Amino acid sequence: MEHNPMTQIASIVYTPIGQQEPENDYLRVDLDDANLIAGHGLEGDSHAGHNPDRQLNIMSYETLTNLRVQGFYTEPGQMGEQIVIHQLDVDNLPAGARVQLGKDAIIEVVKPRTGCEKFERIQKKSRQLVQGQMGVMARVITSGKISVGDPVRVLKDTPVSQ
Repeated sequence: MEHNPMTQIASIVYTPIGQQEPENDYLRVDLDDANLIAGHGLEGDSHAGHNPDRQLNIMSYETLTNLRVQGFYTEPGQMGEQIVIHQLDVDNLPAGARVQLGKDAIIEVVKPRTGCEKFERIQKKSRQLVQGQMGVMARVITSGKISVGDPVRVLKDTPVSQ
């Protein structure tokens, strides 16, 4: 897949270790840059390291723009995502696709994101309304520092057999 020079990281947010998330909101702190750790996730994130299939929640900026028009809360982190990518249709990346973020970090798509009860409480809408538009769950394959504005490119878009 060709690299679009506009394909870049639009936002990075995380939940700091030791901070309790409120029941009816996602606790997300904006970052200008972050370290992705192979096999773990976002450094310092309270969700990192717990589940190898759920290290990162990735969404597309354009999808969030469309969902905002439909009345969803879409400020950074309000959909539960951690990384938003501008000019990449994240929802259509197949399991096994590898994506380079910045100079060094490489992530691998695990599966589409489907949402949970907490998502419905926060958004006050059914998650069924956004199936296929919630981005993907990914794992970190290669560690690296990422920053808002860093280029993003799909390295391979063919699924890897498990």
